[in-house]
Amino acid sequence: MTEILHSRRSLIASGTAAIIGAATGLVTPSSAAGLAPTKSMRGGANNYHPGAPIVERIGDGGFWMTGTVRRAADGAPLAGQRIQIWAHTTEGHERDWHSHGATLTDTKGEFRLEMPQIVPAFGQPHGHLAYDSGDFETVFLRPIMGSSKDTSLQAHFVLQPV
Repeated sequence: MTEILHSRRSLIASGTAAIIGAATGLVTPSSAAGLAPTKSMRGGANNYHPGAPIVERIGDGGFWMTGTVRRAADGAPLAGQRIQIWAHTTEGHERDWHSHGATLTDTKGEFRLEMPQIVPAFGQPHGHLAYDSGDFETVFLRPIMGSSKDTSLQAHFVLQPV
């Protein structure tokens, strides 16, 4: 009887982990076959400025926006993809040009850009990110931070070819 309960527990735990991983996008590249494209988030395009320059850092920094960019279906990392980032920060509003900047993904499809600390706007601390370069469908993300005291935020893109 103990073996059956243990097997059921293992099965339930494994199944739950698989469902959570699939639902949250926490899928490793080796198991990413059939990866669905990221859909734009409501409010993600708010205060978007097309053509924000590629920068080393936005403002004085202190906060890190990081993430990954992968191709839909096979999950392959996409190098050289332009990601624009903006937010309401300690140094400016999300509508201000100086609060916007862009960065490129590395060979692993990862991006990282330092910016000023994000502060709540409309009651929520959040960032804005956009992929808008044209090789893939445009995607706008608006991830919300767990706490306004967090010093980093991640966002992940899975892009669909145009």
